Amino acid sequence: MTYTLLNIVFVAIVAFVAIAAMVARRAPRWRAVGLAAVLLLALTAIFDNVIIGTGLVAYDDELISGVRIGVAPIEDFAYTVAALVLLPSLWHLLQRPAPTESSTS
Repeated sequence: MTYTLLNIVFVAIVAFVAIAAMVARRAPRWRAVGLAAVLLLALTAIFDNVIIGTGLVAYDDELISGVRIGVAPIEDFAYTVAALVLLPSLWHLLQRPAPTESSTS
């Protein structure tokens, strides 16, 4: 199985959860997710390049697309993007609704 195929399966599950959160009218604050994405993708680029460049992790060239950011394959960034969407979506889906004033009286 290629990393791209694995990412497609994983990202599809994340997309399903995100859509469920939006349908439940509990969509995450996408602006905040976008700001976090900038920071986390930059950190992913830095640290992935360090661990791959030092030889701690290696990828089989036949299992990646060949597109790289530095020495890190682009497929490595899918996990960061998935986490950025999945965690806030789950947070909103699993959050209990705040009690209304009429129910607390």
